[in-house]
Amino acid sequence: MSNRSPTDTPSYFHQPSKARWLIVIMFCVVIILEYSTPPPYVFGYLYIGAVLLADSRLSRVNRIQVTAIAVSLTLLNLVIPGVEPLNLATVANRLIAVMALIVTSWLSNRNRQFEQAIAQQRLKLQTQEYLNHVREDFASTLTHDLRTPLLGAIETLTAFQQEKFGAVTAAQRRVLEIMTRSHQASLQLVETLLDVYRNDTEGLHLQRKPVDLRTLADEAIAMLTELAAARRVHLRFRCGDSDFRQSFWVNGDALQLRRVFVNLLENGINHAVRGGKVEIVITNTDIHHLVKVIDNGQGITSDELPLLFERFYQGHGDRQARGSGLGLYLTRQIIEAHDGKIWAENSSSQGAVLVFCLPTLVSAASASPLT
Repeated sequence: MSNRSPTDTPSYFHQPSKARWLIVIMFCVVIILEYSTPPPYVFGYLYIGAVLLADSRLSRVNRIQVTAIAVSLTLLNLVIPGVEPLNLATVANRLIAVMALIVTSWLSNRNRQFEQAIAQQRLKLQTQEYLNHVREDFASTLTHDLRTPLLGAIETLTAFQQEKFGAVTAAQRRVLEIMTRSHQASLQLVETLLDVYRNDTEGLHLQRKPVDLRTLADEAIAMLTELAAARRVHLRFRCGDSDFRQSFWVNGDALQLRRVFVNLLENGINHAVRGGKVEIVITNTDIHHLVKVIDNGQGITSDELPLLFERFYQGHGDRQARGSGLGLYLTRQIIEAHDGKIWAENSSSQGAVLVFCLPTLVSAASASPLT
């Protein structure tokens, strides 16, 4: 229970009272000036100070009351004290002063409404930013904490497969292999999620050096050959319209760009029909290399095209396997970090085409000794 006495009110409760006294003093000063001088001398404009003070410190009703009193006193001075006859110029000056008071009151009220709206919007944005920060921090912490037990489970299953805890039958070995693949898939998802959130908050740190995209494409195909065979999908690499193999050098991070090829190939395998194929086609110009990953699946609807590389978006088409919706988003992060662009389009025949372009290495000759 608070020990504050009833008389210990906060200072902001006294602010309206102070404002009212200031307004009364302003009115008294202006009234003295108004009614001690001839009517042609218009001091009603000075009531504007009281109107502005009422708008900033008092309620809307009080502001209207102050404005009405100021207008009344300004017009009343036309007949009080009545020592001089009225003329058109004096009446016009008074009416102009009245209009100035009304317009000032209206504009002040509008300005106050705008300030309140801006303050509310700023508060909403701050709240949204805080919630986003909490969500990102929670997801990052959760994925980081999940990684350790998954690694431990995989190591334990590997030890069982190596018969470190005793003999393993053929049936048990098949079960252990299924469990291991399942845990490895979960670990890959956790690591992808962790990479996505780390890239969003800290940015993607690249280890750049001359890299041949052809080599990375070959490595990605080798990594996914078993998966493609299980799905009965044929993988193929082409250099444009020619089967002649050439190099496509860029200044990039080999590890990250290899992940791009793997993600795009895996996406193509998941979308391709059984007995179909997924192709990697690389062409080049003077300023960039263009990489296309083509599948013969159902294609992409017009509604999906702008959302395909968004976080957690999985699409609605038929797939042989459902993912997390993070692979293509991570791919976009990597490509954009390399100053490239990535997009999707439909094939002229059947299927989808995922395309990215990267700047060509300025001096390809300097890269050749690394081959």
